[in-house]
Amino acid sequence: MEWVGLVFLVAGSLLAVLAIAPSAVPGVGLARAIAAKIVCAAGVGEGCPAEIADPLTAAYGATIAQLVRDDAPRLVYEAGSRALPVDFRACRGAICGNGPSSGAVTKSDTGVPATAFVHVVDCRGDAIKASTRAGFDCGDGRAGNLYVQYWLYYEDSTSLRDLPGAVGHHEDDWESFDVRVTPGGVENRASSHHGYNYDGGVGSWLSDAGLVHRSAWGAATGVEYVSGGSHAGHVHEDDPPHPSRWTPASALELIPIESLSGAARHTRFAIDPPWRKGVYRDPESEGT
Repeated sequence: MEWVGLVFLVAGSLLAVLAIAPSAVPGVGLARAIAAKIVCAAGVGEGCPAEIADPLTAAYGATIAQLVRDDAPRLVYEAGSRALPVDFRACRGAICGNGPSSGAVTKSDTGVPATAFVHVVDCRGDAIKASTRAGFDCGDGRAGNLYVQYWLYYEDSTSLRDLPGAVGHHEDDWESFDVRVTPGGVENRASSHHGYNYDGGVGSWLSDAGLVHRSAWGAATGVEYVSGGSHAGHVHEDDPPHPSRWTPASALELIPIESLSGAARHTRFAIDPPWRKGVYRDPESEGT
């Protein structure tokens, strides 16, 4: 019992120190997760406090974790869509990645919850140096901003689904909803293959098709409109109809990418996963 108590004390002290350490310091997210698991294990039947069990808090600290939860988007899908963003570690394939075609959709047909993988780049105050050392770009107007990326994994993408054959089809699809928190407010953008959209409609077709890049930041709406087939997103619609299918923001399971194991990060995808994209390190990048 003395040994268990000592382990609990050391791990608890380490977790307290890590909770105030900048998230961008290399290894901090992993160290927080390990310390949290030791503390929970050493509880010996007493359960694990919510602030320790929560993976967002373990990865980013309580303040940023709450911001991540508050700014998660509500997903509104194009009518007729059945795709759902899921955890690739638990579900890869159309059968497990599809869900109900209408209403509030929170799980796939096989019970896999709607999921968003999260990545944070902190370019504020004292965190700038740590973020820069970790390889993130906080220069050229990025200083003072906090960036939160919500990455959505779909089992495939069919951007030209109305044409015969497999034109425009590829396995695996990663799309994102980005939040930029500035001293003046909050802005959003949504990924559209190789660029970003804010408004939907004809003006977005070129970026939907990946033919052009654009940054597309705009006033925060807290909603991502997801196109059927391609999953290309945008943040704003003019006089949108009442959605027939959506996922509430509160229903999204939020998983820090920083907490993923090495094996998960080495998963082979048909396209680059978030952590291998330029925008992962440069949150202002116009390419996805």
